[in-house]
Amino acid sequence: MRIPLITNPQYQSLGRRKGGGGGKSGSSGGKGGSGSGSSGEGGTPGSSSGGTSGKTSSVPVGGSSASGKSTATAYGSGGGKSLIIPSGQLFAGRSAGGASRDQVYGTRMYGSGYPGYNSPGVAGRGFPFWFWPVIWGGSAGAGGQYLHDNEYGDSFNTSRVGGAMAEATFSSNSTGTTFHLLSDNTTVASLISSVNTNCSSHLASSSSMSPSPFNASDPGDPQPQQAVQYYRSSSVVLTLDGYNNSATFSSTPNTTADSPLPSGIDTTLLDCLNYTIGQAAPLIDGASLRYTSPPCIGLVSFIWILWLLAHYA
Repeated sequence: MRIPLITNPQYQSLGRRKGGGGGKSGSSGGKGGSGSGSSGEGGTPGSSSGGTSGKTSSVPVGGSSASGKSTATAYGSGGGKSLIIPSGQLFAGRSAGGASRDQVYGTRMYGSGYPGYNSPGVAGRGFPFWFWPVIWGGSAGAGGQYLHDNEYGDSFNTSRVGGAMAEATFSSNSTGTTFHLLSDNTTVASLISSVNTNCSSHLASSSSMSPSPFNASDPGDPQPQQAVQYYRSSSVVLTLDGYNNSATFSSTPNTTADSPLPSGIDTTLLDCLNYTIGQAAPLIDGASLRYTSPPCIGLVSFIWILWLLAHYA
C-alpha cells in the first residue's frame, strides 16, 4: 500500500524533544500532529488522514539477534515485554525489547529515540528495539565525546543485529538535495524498498537501489553533524549533505538549539523520507521472543531458559 504524502510539509516538527523517546507518527486513524520547531518541542510529521500506513512484511535479521528471532517486520508494531539479556550473550545483563512503533522517532541528537532518555550518547544502554545504535568514527573532539564509543565495534562488525552497517543515498529529482540513510544492512535494504515505493516521484534515478557498506572512518561518508533525524533508539539515522548542526559538538547537545536546515532543500522529499522511515523501519515483534542458548550452558542456565520459553512462547 502506498503511503499518502504529507500535504503540508512541516519539517520543523522534527525539532529536539524534551524527552528522548520520540512521539507518535499519526499514522493510525487521524491526522498526525506537528510541533512548533523550537528546541525542546516535538511531535512528528503527520500523514494524510487514513488507516494503516503500509503493508507489513518480514525481513531477515542477520548478525547476533539476542531475541532468538530470525526476522523483523517492516511496518510492524514491535512492543512486548522487555527482557534481560542472559549470561553468555553479547551485552549480558542489559535490557532488550519492549519498545513499540509509536516510540520510534528520536531527534537530531545522538542517543535520542530511547524511551525515557534525554541525555546524549549510547554508552551502556539497553536495546529497547533490539537493534544496536549506529556508530560514528573519527576522534572525540571538544564537546563530542558522547559520539564515540567502542563497545559496539566498528561499522563493519557483523555481530550487529541486522548485520554490518550500511548506507543508502536518496537524491531529489527537483533540487540538488541529497540525503543518506545509515543503519544495519537488513534495515537499510528494507527501507530502500519502502522509500522507492512511497517516494519514487521525488527521487532522482541516481538514488540507491541496494545498500552500500558504511565506513565510519571515512571522512567522505556521512558525518554526525549532518544528522537531521534519529530513529529506533539511534539505530537508524537520516543525514543531509551540506548540513552542519553546531549543536552536535556542544557540551550540552540535549539543550542546545539545532542549527537551521539549509534553505532551498527539497522538504517534500524530506518529509516523505522521514514519514516512511518512521513507519516502515523493521521492528522485532514482541510475541514469541526466545533467547538462543549459548554453547555449553549449565543446569541453572538451562532451567532459566526453559522458564523464558514457558513465559514468552
